[in-house]
Amino acid sequence: MKIQQLSLFMENKPGHLKGICKTLADAGINIVTLSLADTQQFGIVRLIVEEWEKAKAALEAAGLVVNVREVVAATVPDKPGGIAEVLAVIDNAGVNIEYMYAFAFRHKNEAVLVFRFDDTEKARAALQSAGRCVLDSDTLFAEAK
Repeated sequence: MKIQQLSLFMENKPGHLKGICKTLADAGINIVTLSLADTQQFGIVRLIVEEWEKAKAALEAAGLVVNVREVVAATVPDKPGGIAEVLAVIDNAGVNIEYMYAFAFRHKNEAVLVFRFDDTEKARAALQSAGRCVLDSDTLFAEAK
């Protein structure tokens, strides 16, 4: 199964991130990973949750605008140059990385990064051809527990 990420645009003010997290908690939804990028006035929260449809509905019911994007979770050798090796695969495939962030857990002996690509299928195929483990949502959520 593919991995869906929720993205929310929010004002950079005290309590806004807490409100998002509380909305999900009240709906019984666990956040598997979260990324926050901000400017002085606004921020983008990116979340991966197991029940993304339920999370999207809860957040929208709370008045938030939620975008859903497909992302790729791939393993990266956890050693000096490991990320450079994976980035070379992506570069050779001619795929652009829009953003990336790390998971807090490991898959076997390797780190796991989340990527948003301009061509997800091409990137997924390139990573798999290079011997990288591309995690599906079932594996990702099972290991995150």
